[in-house]
Amino acid sequence: MATAANRNTNLISSQHIDSAAVYDTGGKEIGKIDHLMIDMVSGRVLYAVVNFCGFMCLHPGHHPLPWTSLKYDGDRRGYVTDVSQDLVESAPDYTDESWMDREWETRVHQHYSARPYWQEIGGSTAATR
Repeated sequence: MATAANRNTNLISSQHIDSAAVYDTGGKEIGKIDHLMIDMVSGRVLYAVVNFCGFMCLHPGHHPLPWTSLKYDGDRRGYVTDVSQDLVESAPDYTDESWMDREWETRVHQHYSARPYWQEIGGSTAATR
């Protein structure tokens, strides 16, 4: 599904983000957004969980990317990231419990060279976990 942003605002419905394409910086589609992880208190999107199929789907899987590692591209109507397939495949493993582990989150942000959301001004209240 293509993403569609309202021309008068930067708001976008989550229904347009689910299944949005993710491209590498060379323009190759490398996956699709499966779902978002949102801080319940602040409402901020913290991660996009992306379905990366890989070459001939040899390495399928869902991998969380820090939301800050994705940039919306209106021309492509999708998201661009400098994340490579190799970087995804070497990312820290996660389970449903990983979301409660700040050390795991720190490793993920370091792995993708993304600034942790809890270090940003106005960071999430989840920073006290």
